[in-house]
Amino acid sequence: MENASNNNQEERTTPFNDEELEYFRGIILKKREEAVSDLEMLQQSLKDSTENTSDESAYSFHMADAGTDAQEREKTYMLFNRTRKFIKYLDDALKRIDNKTYGVCKVTGKPISKGRLEAVPHTQISIEAKLKRR
Repeated sequence: MENASNNNQEERTTPFNDEELEYFRGIILKKREEAVSDLEMLQQSLKDSTENTSDESAYSFHMADAGTDAQEREKTYMLFNRTRKFIKYLDDALKRIDNKTYGVCKVTGKPISKGRLEAVPHTQISIEAKLKRR
């Protein structure tokens, strides 16, 4: 039996217990829900702007208006992609919670502070490692 518990300890590299991991899961799921909602709004905005582009009854046919519209669409598209990437990071963090590797800096191998994870729950690097990267 002792060997089984040793294996269990080796697999758990997270500095957090199950209760703390569930706390972080809650934070991540809330952020994910908000991001999915934002993504849906951005997707609708892109769809609407694409439909308006081909619409003959546009506000004006002035080139400056067309340029502004194109720039707004491009900004919305960039935000859409950024939000999609953020959701992927959140999903990856949930996987790390599931496999008990959440909260460990991938650069230093040391625990990431609870405060940093509360602020940026999808991070994989400690503040120490982030400051060294600059």
